[in-house]
Amino acid sequence: MRVINTKTFYLTDTGRIREHNEDSVTILKNLNDEYLLVVADGMGGHRKGEVASALTVTHLGKRFTESASVGTKTDAVNWLSDNISEINREILDYGEKNENSKGLGTTVVVAIVTKDFLIFANIGDSSGYVLKNNKLHRVTKPHTLVNLLVDAGDLTEEEAKNHPKKNVLMKALGAAEKAEPDIFDVDNESDAVFLCSDGVTSMLSDEQIEKVLLDKDLNVEEKVIKLIKKCNARGGTDNISIAYLVREGDD
Repeated sequence: MRVINTKTFYLTDTGRIREHNEDSVTILKNLNDEYLLVVADGMGGHRKGEVASALTVTHLGKRFTESASVGTKTDAVNWLSDNISEINREILDYGEKNENSKGLGTTVVVAIVTKDFLIFANIGDSSGYVLKNNKLHRVTKPHTLVNLLVDAGDLTEEEAKNHPKKNVLMKALGAAEKAEPDIFDVDNESDAVFLCSDGVTSMLSDEQIEKVLLDKDLNVEEKVIKLIKKCNARGGTDNISIAYLVREGDD
């Protein structure tokens, strides 16, 4: 796919229930016209979740922009694994040095978009999607207790949606000594990349997200804003963050 134009927009919103925003989100471009998209959903309360999410986004952003290129696909996979491991250590160290910050952590979902490949990484329950041929495809799998039970056949998808422990995470940055992300090598012919915190996926179905993203009357920025408004209209029970990249081109 020869990319003619790339449009991006990201936004975070506190939602209607939470008192402050513990999410962090960014989209960056380096000197080689490669893109980094990151959404991190912090946890820990007392504003410490936002420390973990901001640390994550800042670390990845700094490392990404200080290099002209992420290199080959293999280089990019190693870059993601190494940096996420470093961030995990930084969060653990922060918690040890700051007595009132123990238990802080964050989810993270990342996409690296280049002309040659598309790579996703995630830890936790923030989600990554691609849009291709007018269809939204979920790439990542949430590291939650209920998803583990669904995969084991102990819960149905419907039962999982309303399970009392649906927000219990099995993996997060800052939760264990080692943090190994799931890495996904994604079809580079995809038309768009969509990342979001669970403040979106807990309010909207994939079909509802897809409908907004396919609305030809809205531009990239308007689609993101509309999705956030829809989440708030349905209760806005969590912080809401979206990073969205659209590629327009011909074969």
